[in-house]
Amino acid sequence: ICLSANGNDNKKFKGDDKMDGAPSRVLHIRKLPGEVTETEVIALGLPFGKVTNILMLKGKNQAFLELATEEAAITMVNYYSAVTPHLRNQPIYIQYSNHKELKTDNTLNQRAQAVLQAVTAVQASNAPISGTTVSESAVTPAQSPVLRIIIDNMYYPVTLDVLHQIFSKFGAVLKIITFTKNNQFQALLQFGDPVNAQQAKQALDGQNIYNACCTLRIDFSKLVNLNVKYNNDKSRDYTRPDLPSGDGQPTLDPAIAAAFAKETSLLAVPGALSPLAIPNAAAAAAAAAAGRVGMPGVSAGGNTVLLVSNLNEEMVTPQSLFTLFGVYGDVQRVKILYNKKDSALIQMADGNQSQLAMSHLNGQKMYGKIIRVTLSKHQTVQLPREGLDDQGLTKDFGNSPLHRFKKPGSKNFQNIFPPSATLHLSNIPPSVAEEDLRTLFANTGGTVKAFKFFQRDHKMALLQMSTVEEAIQALIDLHNYNLGESHHLRVSFSKSTI
Repeated sequence: ICLSANGNDNKKFKGDDKMDGAPSRVLHIRKLPGEVTETEVIALGLPFGKVTNILMLKGKNQAFLELATEEAAITMVNYYSAVTPHLRNQPIYIQYSNHKELKTDNTLNQRAQAVLQAVTAVQASNAPISGTTVSESAVTPAQSPVLRIIIDNMYYPVTLDVLHQIFSKFGAVLKIITFTKNNQFQALLQFGDPVNAQQAKQALDGQNIYNACCTLRIDFSKLVNLNVKYNNDKSRDYTRPDLPSGDGQPTLDPAIAAAFAKETSLLAVPGALSPLAIPNAAAAAAAAAAGRVGMPGVSAGGNTVLLVSNLNEEMVTPQSLFTLFGVYGDVQRVKILYNKKDSALIQMADGNQSQLAMSHLNGQKMYGKIIRVTLSKHQTVQLPREGLDDQGLTKDFGNSPLHRFKKPGSKNFQNIFPPSATLHLSNIPPSVAEEDLRTLFANTGGTVKAFKFFQRDHKMALLQMSTVEEAIQALIDLHNYNLGESHHLRVSFSKSTI
């Protein structure tokens, strides 16, 4: 398959090596972040098939990854030409290598080989491991890589993507089949490695997906390999994006395959989920689930406080941070640091919300500066002592009426998307016309490129700014803006484009 036909790779690679070299099962990966590990690079290839070798060139921020077959490599390159892969929030570039296989000096590359052996010990194979224990992670040749999952107290629907989102915290999820049996929702889920299945079972068995409901009951399946015939909302094989959907369901692009990221969402593809126009908004459902998954095992140790740095100290206020971070969770308190006003602490309602805000907002532009969002060591944000004037730098939003996620099961959970140039507006009174809204949004300093009322419901509209940064600014300025007739405008990021 020649990739130059898609016409956009020149732009993507700014003229340096294009991806349309002759296909090879060895891929050359460039612009890796400095501290990236072998495991993270191997994880890029896992959804596409067995990874057979890796060579890291640490000094050059590059790596070579060898897959078992050329087909797997072609699938991977095609996939990542449509969706730019990210590691640690940085875009990286993948192309065919001129090498047909990797000949590595085994003494130098021992550590990489050990990692590879550990990660791929049972990758997509049915044979139990024959005593290959790797000193680094002691793989035990015991269990199956397939888990059987039963969900009790199912008050909310649990989709295949929600399961994918939760279980991929523990390793590459290759296949999932969901079904109802004895009036119970059940799933079979296959990891690339039994070790991951073991870890997921230990961490998640008995946990609730959402607060106080949807309890996971997990045990090992007797099956060691699942045979998935169709990719749709009931079953999916993430290693084979080419499968038909079988029942007239729109087939899902493997955009979610890229979301099998580890704890830190190493591979999260923030911008990629929207342009692919995923028909059943599966990615969105998964992201939304992450926002309300009530699992201690899944959030980063339940840390609720974020440290935001590189803020524009002339412009930023506790209120603007409350509004922006409030898109991803209920902000409890905000403190701009007195002696370092380009940094702030933000306390969210729970650890999942802080994870979600971090994965969506780190690296975005606010007031012209690229902000950095990390988990803070603080457990809470302290309020100033009584009678102490801290110049309005600390604010308690605990009782704010503007929290989006107070009501369990509210629609807002399904509408959590990465920052995008297109905004979703709702709660528009009948008297307000398109022109009024265009003017209002242009006044935030950006350009309104497109506008569209929802056909069925003029209370809602989509409005597109010319950049994501302008849309972020407009959301900060106009969410909860009083449009008269006691209607306060609600603004969110949309997954659609106009």
